[in-house]
Amino acid sequence: MRWDAQKLGTDDATALPGLTLAGLQRSVRTPEFAGVTFHEVTCKSALNKVPEASRMPFRWTVNPTRGCLHACGYCFARPTHEYLDMDAGRDFETQIVVKTNVVDVLRAELARPTWAREHVALGTNTDPYQRVEGRYRFMPGIIEALAHSGTPLSILTKGTLLRRDLPLLGEIARAVPVGIGVSLAIRDETLQQAVEPGTPTPRARLDLVRAVREAGLPCGVMVAPVLPWLTDDRAHLDSLLRDLADAGATGVTVLPLHLRGPVKPLFLTWLREHAPALVPRYEELYGRGAYAPREYVRWLDERVRPLLVRHGFADRAGHRAGRYETPGEGTYPAGSLAPAGLTVLEPPVAAAQPVLF
Repeated sequence: MRWDAQKLGTDDATALPGLTLAGLQRSVRTPEFAGVTFHEVTCKSALNKVPEASRMPFRWTVNPTRGCLHACGYCFARPTHEYLDMDAGRDFETQIVVKTNVVDVLRAELARPTWAREHVALGTNTDPYQRVEGRYRFMPGIIEALAHSGTPLSILTKGTLLRRDLPLLGEIARAVPVGIGVSLAIRDETLQQAVEPGTPTPRARLDLVRAVREAGLPCGVMVAPVLPWLTDDRAHLDSLLRDLADAGATGVTVLPLHLRGPVKPLFLTWLREHAPALVPRYEELYGRGAYAPREYVRWLDERVRPLLVRHGFADRAGHRAGRYETPGEGTYPAGSLAPAGLTVLEPPVAAAQPVLF
């Protein structure tokens, strides 16, 4: 959802200079989140429609927050903060927009007679289980609202806070299709903490995959992004895929890094500090656009294919069952999306809910 056409002024002294946000109620800082400001807003809509031109295998998303405490240096969502008159760098990591009424608005939208109970994806922009969820606890209400309306849902996250909601997800999976995806691309903890400083460790995310599977839910894993010359060597990929197989992942997708818009200079700045010798190679590799050249993509696919077979994520012909092709945007592994073709139970009859707009 673009925010640039929905601006209201604020005189709140804790807000950024010149900050304008639609529906801003207050800006809050707390000792538990040092250096972070939460901008609490009321939203007019919770469901975001994916543009028809997109090749994503879903048409609707919900994002209860904007900005992300994970602070991943490569994050593709960083440019969306510029729609809020903030920058894609430090602001994205420290100025978090929180939609305080997102659950009530979602319930109202799902209660409309026109709602067709299409698949809704969570975690497509910023992570719904980043640490801010521990403060605001939006996800149980969002999950219950979707399930109550008979709407299939999927969640993609790096956040181990998902474990809190596994009993709820296991319960609602008996009524609506549910997909779970975990993002884990870096096995080396030192590198992971350098480039993803706000995320749980690789070991913690492997334990999350196990917990999801033990709860009886599917769990696809996005091994993305693969960082050229940092995480694309065979030994690293082999070790990571072995660990994912041991954890019970239902599918794996391996995708190379892409660097759109302001993310490219931000990531190059990170490289200059942590791996300066690679800067010229990245400038050459990504010099003509946001995506790695086809030659690199083919090279990576040829390296990964036998490893996927070795660890049970593909058959000998290289077929990866359940993978959703979305050219230009990547692919989704088996288990990460709500399975199609399952019967969706009729939602229970309930009293009409007020429209909250």
